[in-house]
Amino acid sequence: MEPPKQGRKLAAGEACAVVESVKAASDVYSPIAGEVVEGNPVLANTPEKINHDAYGAWIMRIKPANPADINGLMDAKAYEKFLADEAH
Repeated sequence: MEPPKQGRKLAAGEACAVVESVKAASDVYSPIAGEVVEGNPVLANTPEKINHDAYGAWIMRIKPANPADINGLMDAKAYEKFLADEAH
């Protein structure tokens, strides 16, 4: 896991981190535009924490370029519903 560096400015939808597994490497995309306030350094050595606690093992903290963009993001309940709907 390579979390984004502090101070990096991101566009919405921009690839900002990489998660590697034995089989593949996958990009992580920023949900909104803004500046990275902090990348989670713990994940560099223990990326499996994302699998065990996806909400607790955050990848980055971002200061939104436009705070109103946060209103367009899903909360945990909406995301779980989205995943359940996609499984069918």
